[in-house]
Amino acid sequence: MMTIEECRSFYAQEIRFVANLSTPGLVEAFARVPREKYLGPPPWQLGSPEQRALSMTGKIGMLYHATEDPRDVYHNLVVPLDISRDINNGQPSALGRWINAMDLKPGDRVYHLGCGVGYYTAIMAEVVGPTGSVVGIELHPQLAARAKENLSGYPYVTVHQGDGATFDPGECDALLINAGTTHPHPQWLRRLRPKGRLIVPLTVAVTPTLGQGVMAKIVREWGGFSAEVITVLAIFSCTNARDPLLEPLMPKALTSGALLRMRSIRRDVHDPADTCILHGNEVCVSSAELMTESAASAN
Repeated sequence: MMTIEECRSFYAQEIRFVANLSTPGLVEAFARVPREKYLGPPPWQLGSPEQRALSMTGKIGMLYHATEDPRDVYHNLVVPLDISRDINNGQPSALGRWINAMDLKPGDRVYHLGCGVGYYTAIMAEVVGPTGSVVGIELHPQLAARAKENLSGYPYVTVHQGDGATFDPGECDALLINAGTTHPHPQWLRRLRPKGRLIVPLTVAVTPTLGQGVMAKIVREWGGFSAEVITVLAIFSCTNARDPLLEPLMPKALTSGALLRMRSIRRDVHDPADTCILHGNEVCVSSAELMTESAASAN
């Protein structure tokens, strides 16, 4: 019988391979942070991410396996926090892949919108360490209260309860937006430090609360903002960060594969062009390559 420490270590290695983790310290963070602490008291309900994806179509119901053994939560499974509202702790490999894309380093300042009960916030805190800082925000008061309690052992982590679409996190090295939007919010782009990384889901609303789309990585470069797709996903929507003008453009951008060709985010005023995938008033998701500093110097 494996000890819980051995289970955590095996789990961290499982996430390492499934999510192709490469950020120094991230695998060790998955092994150190006690997932069961963030899930509430047992019994815990364990669910298959694949079955949950199918259940979102409404064709089948979601089935869970109940357990009181904390060793059982150390698998790449979703664990509900509130079954009645379909809120869960997230699939570890998916969140691991997104956190890995943030390229976190010790000393970084991080913003986590939609921090839930703080489990993945704690993992980011472990990576940036006490010389860094993490700011989390959660809309649901009960989840935010749990996150504050769960993260009280990290003096360099602060948790707020409120609307992440209007909250100003200050300047950051990395931002993880854990709720679906139609576009990268201008304030998030403004708050990126040079070479800062924004991980944000661009989604089509399929129900009033859920969306499907892609997780994008946006980096503040010398000449603007580069952009690329990390994964496809289904996720809860950030309803106050969705542009009604872009909403009807999203289905075609997704189904045509145009979103997969994103290369930059434009903030300049310009007329719609062939390279504009989602042309908005403040932000344009574009397939145009961003000019590098070396290329500009050569010209």
